[in-house]
Amino acid sequence: MEKSLRYISISHKTASVAQREVFHIPKEEKKDLVAHIRETFPDISGLLLLVTCNRTEIYFESVTTPAVAIRNLLINTKFPNSGMETSHLFKCGNTTEKTVLHLLEVSSGLASSVIGDVEIVHQIKKAYHFSMELKLQGSLLERAMQTVFKSHKRISNETLFRDGTTSIAYKALKVIDHTYAKTSKEKKVLFIGAGDIVMQLFKYNSKFNFKNIYVSNRTKEKAIALATKHHAKVYDWDKVLRNDFHGFDVIVGAASNCADLVKNIPIVRTDPMLLIDLAVPCNINKDLSRNESVLLYDLDTISMDLENTKGKRMAAIGKVHEIIAEELSVYIEWLQKAPLRAFLAEYKILVNQKVMHYFETDSGEYDSQMVKMVTDRIIRKVKRRTNPSISVKEMDTVIAEQVSFL
Repeated sequence: MEKSLRYISISHKTASVAQREVFHIPKEEKKDLVAHIRETFPDISGLLLLVTCNRTEIYFESVTTPAVAIRNLLINTKFPNSGMETSHLFKCGNTTEKTVLHLLEVSSGLASSVIGDVEIVHQIKKAYHFSMELKLQGSLLERAMQTVFKSHKRISNETLFRDGTTSIAYKALKVIDHTYAKTSKEKKVLFIGAGDIVMQLFKYNSKFNFKNIYVSNRTKEKAIALATKHHAKVYDWDKVLRNDFHGFDVIVGAASNCADLVKNIPIVRTDPMLLIDLAVPCNINKDLSRNESVLLYDLDTISMDLENTKGKRMAAIGKVHEIIAEELSVYIEWLQKAPLRAFLAEYKILVNQKVMHYFETDSGEYDSQMVKMVTDRIIRKVKRRTNPSISVKEMDTVIAEQVSFL
């Protein structure tokens, strides 16, 4: 059997925020999960964990391990002895072609909650760097990543699909702007966390210019670095843990692995307090939405309640699908030639040895450049054959022909 690239996926398309957060993999758990997968399924040679606020996906190379086996391992690891059926929340793919197609649709933003989201390709790149650190890139996965980045470049250059900004962070800031209208610039805003989403919030704030921003994080040095860079203020993490949010108009939760961090808020207000939860698991307790003085948005509602994707992005979808189909075709062609590449790699060693013998002098020396040139000629000739197999006798004849040309 040949090795295949396979995947499992739980995302906003198959599960709610509450369901997704059960299978979220925090950064500090990733290496242990990878080790557990490799120990359980030793035939896996390449593996990538893609974990974002909207999806948890595992891509892996294997000869015999099916996708459902990885799915069941993840369910048993994250949700043991629950007795609840959760397998229906996952999509699975067992063929390389299906897996690469899924990866291209995800990386392009076609499968994002906000269609065309450009941040996903950067998250995929970070996930791949993690795989490379563990020496788990694998040949099929490595080629798939090259296809992803080439497709991303083509989509950016050949379509209008990347025009405009529609990331979750941008939309969160737009909610603040819409909620408070003319007074939004002066509202007291707290960003909880210091990861990618908070960095995006600061990045896009240049378009909104909210002036009274605080940032809080478990690691105070990270909060100080962000606050210094973006002219914000630092809010003490202990106060966040005590739920001391007096004076704040907006709280944006984006801290990793901090479920129900925000449970209590000041209840005496003249205007609504805005809570925006961009974290998985959720930072903000959903019971707070029962308070009439609170407006609560989570990852699902923030995408649904805001403006539809721009028309020019929708018009570009057809072209994006064309690019994906073309790049997938190139990948499949590369995949189909894998047996020939393997044959030629072994065959080239044998050819090289025979050519060396042809040019070897009595003293045992030979012209290395001449040997390389003749070897490469022969390999090119073999590549043009419909059937790459060639006997030793035929090889000797081809070598003699090439030498006679010199």
